[in-house]
Formats: sequence, structure tokens, C-alpha cells
Amino acid sequence: MDKIKVAIAEDDFRIADIHEKFLEKFKEIEVVGKSLNGEQTLQLLEQKTPDLLLLDVYMPDRLGSELLPTIRENFPKVSIIMITAATDKVFLEKALSYGVENYLIKPVSRERFDEVIQDYIKKHALLSAAQEVNQNYVDLLFRKGKSEAPTKSAGLPKGIDEITLGKVKAVFHDRREGLSAEEVGKEIGASRITARRYLEYLSSNQEVRAEVVYGIVGRPERKYYSVL
Repeated sequence: MDKIKVAIAEDDFRIADIHEKFLEKFKEIEVVGKSLNGEQTLQLLEQKTPDLLLLDVYMPDRLGSELLPTIRENFPKVSIIMITAATDKVFLEKALSYGVENYLIKPVSRERFDEVIQDYIKKHALLSAAQEVNQNYVDLLFRKGKSEAPTKSAGLPKGIDEITLGKVKAVFHDRREGLSAEEVGKEIGASRITARRYLEYLSSNQEVRAEVVYGIVGRPERKYYSVL
């Protein structure tokens, strides 16, 4: 899976550097640029086409909130997380009206920053998965990072998380043909080994059926079928 491209719009270069360092822990993310004002931010979006923009409100030439209409008109696919010292409810309401992913108030703790970014990564992975939309898929998408508590209560074993499990289940929606672990892995953007682990878990719960199928050259391959 391609890395998530992130741009940082922050007029204080020290804070921008801190946020960039925070992002370095996520192997799924690549910081493609930083901007210090509104004009540079629009240029950065044009040149780098990032997937995610971390946007400050207070910048020297224009408020980040004032950029939202322009960004939505010209770069409709970019996701936005506001990171700002602004506590005026007007800014929050405007951010919500333009569909921002989240709104963080400075000073942001490392723990909260990581949580929000991880939520975005999970959502991005779901949207990037080549699979048919069904209600389970949509529910997982809109819940985003709120799946942590249900995962624990559901008693899932170590190495199985609810988001990935939901993606694997969605692959089999309205599918009657058997799929290998490699094929499922490609559809959810994961390795064959990871897909195999989830498939075997579903097989043990009788949510999919596993069969050994022999190909043209006689090499056996494990295929998984929906039981619905």
C-alpha cells in the first residue's frame, strides 16, 4: 500500500517540526511538505496533492478556517485535521461544516495526537480497500478509531483487531468463489500472512469455509469461501 502523504500548515516552525517528529513513528505516513502561511499552504496542496493536511487556524496572512472553502473547492479529496490554539466555538463550527476529520486544541499531548492519527490511518485503509460497500463496512468507517473498546469486549484474540477483521469479512460479501489468503491480502492492503491469520480465525468460528484446492499443476492451495 502507498504511504499516506501528509502536509503540515503551521506558522510556528518549531511546532511544525514537533508534529513532523510525531508523525515519524507511523510507517504508513510520509510528510511531503510544510507551510508557514495560507498562500504557501495552497501552493503545497497544488504541488504535492497530500492525502491529509494538518491545518493551523492562526496564520499570518489568512486564517486557516478561511482557507477551508478554497481547499474544499480546489482539493476536495484532501482530509483535514485542524490543530490550533483557537477555542472560539465559531472556528469549530466552521471546521465541522467543511468536514474536517478532527479538531485538536493546542497544546496537544503526544498521546492524543497519536490517537487521532491512528484513527485516520485506519479510516484511510478502509477507504483504500478494494471491496464492495456494505453496512458492516460503513459502520466501521464511521466509527473510525472508536473500535478499541468494542474490540476488547468482544474478546478477540491477540493479533486480531476489529477494523481488519471487518475488512476481511467485507471481502466475502456477495462473493461465491473461493479466495486465497494472497487474494484477500491484496484486497485489504495487507500481507498474505496477515490475511491468512484472519481467515483462519474466521474459519475456526465457521464464518468462512476453508478447502484445499488443487490447481492445474497439482499444487494444493487453501481457498476460503463465504458460508452465507
